[in-house]
Amino acid sequence: MQLKDLEIYNPITIQCHDNPDGDALASGYGLYCYFRDQGKDTRFVYSGRNQIQKTNLTLMVEKLNIPIEYVKPPVDFQKGLLITVDCQYGAGNVTGIPAEHIAIIDHHQIEIEDIALSRIDPSLGSCATLVWKMLREEGYRIGDNVQLGTALYYGLYSDTNQFAEIYNPHDMDMRDSLVYQKSLITIFRNSNLSLKELEIAGIAMIRYIFNDDYNYAIIHSQPCDPNILGLISDLLIQVDEVRTCVVYNEVQEGYKLSIRSCVKEVQASELANFLCAEVGSGGGHLEKAGGFISKGLYEEYYPTLHSEAYFSQKMNEYFDLCDIIYAREYETNLEEMQLYRSSHLPVGYVHSTDILPAGTPVTIRTLEGDTELTVDPDMYIMVGVKGEVYTISREKFENSYRVLPQKFCAEECILRAKYRPTVKNKLNGEIKLLLEHAGVCEAIDEEFVYARRLDRRVKVFTLRDEEKYMLGRPGDYLIVRGDDRKDVSVVEADVFAKMFQPA
Repeated sequence: MQLKDLEIYNPITIQCHDNPDGDALASGYGLYCYFRDQGKDTRFVYSGRNQIQKTNLTLMVEKLNIPIEYVKPPVDFQKGLLITVDCQYGAGNVTGIPAEHIAIIDHHQIEIEDIALSRIDPSLGSCATLVWKMLREEGYRIGDNVQLGTALYYGLYSDTNQFAEIYNPHDMDMRDSLVYQKSLITIFRNSNLSLKELEIAGIAMIRYIFNDDYNYAIIHSQPCDPNILGLISDLLIQVDEVRTCVVYNEVQEGYKLSIRSCVKEVQASELANFLCAEVGSGGGHLEKAGGFISKGLYEEYYPTLHSEAYFSQKMNEYFDLCDIIYAREYETNLEEMQLYRSSHLPVGYVHSTDILPAGTPVTIRTLEGDTELTVDPDMYIMVGVKGEVYTISREKFENSYRVLPQKFCAEECILRAKYRPTVKNKLNGEIKLLLEHAGVCEAIDEEFVYARRLDRRVKVFTLRDEEKYMLGRPGDYLIVRGDDRKDVSVVEADVFAKMFQPA
């Protein structure tokens, strides 16, 4: 669904969830601006028991002139279209308003599936990002409206614990591109913590669970703003015995999580995904991450399990059911492995100096995260079969690959990767699309590897990167190069099937 699909309706009422937060206000305001500028009779409302009271939110509404109205339930039937934003019509966190037509724009896990006009993307850190994407799809000039840019920026800022738990590249792109008033963000940020929330943080810190086998801590906090969870977890990870921590609280629609790690063996983003698997979504950075667990899904999968027991069990499972391999020290047992040969699958390549001059500092942004490097004549950027991006030396490229005449299919790669990788010039901020410069190549020689199918999770610290592990899940393959027993890595099951065949 796109915004232009909704332009046939008039009037249009935009409703955010009860007790709206910064993200709900920002995303609703973005939709309001769009439909108002299309000449629609547009309203922006919220309902529920309580009106907005938090200082940072009242300031946001006042300073940005957000035309939101409080409507006391029960609310009369609405003609035209009702759009619920940052929530889903019929869910427990939004007061039901009867309407002629319904649409949903949200970034939480799907709870309501029977409404045709829906755009829901749980991979995004904020609903503001989804609205930003939809506005850009219609060519709407966000940069002309600094108030809107400020609102969208603060929506993402507040929903990702001040960007500490931002992980989707679309979130990063919005953050980097918006024109906003820094002075207002400073005001909102410094009006965020109430005396009550200060008390909540203090009480939470003395009610921790600590596991001395794996040096992790868990805290169940009272209901509070997501930023308070981040504050608590930032303090907790500084305790010398604590290597990993999870701080969570219960909100109306589920559980909010804030996760920290200070050891390379635990990537906070990967732990967040593990804790939220099947019941929510999570992600972030190596040291800081966040997540959300849907109450509906949690009760479906774990109807009798208390939340503290759930997190304790999942944390123990995370550490118990995983092997760690340090390639430099790994002793390969070939009796457990089978010999395979490569399938000469075409991949993409870009000579880095074809994009920008040598010596230019750049940021390569992909779905896997940002990579900082400097353009070098001896550096090639490779695009793998799933759209993954990595670099190799010119010598290795010329010795290992032959260039093919066909064009690189960028659109097919984007469908696989779900993101269009970019290269940002850090000197002037210019952004180029990586795939527009890509050619096609294939391996010159057959590569032989030993491989075995994984029956449990494994983390591999390769020789190429001894600080960041590759994660393998059951069904994936652990592979060892035939000519180098220390070259150990992991390949996902579907990629392995395309790249290798039994020798």
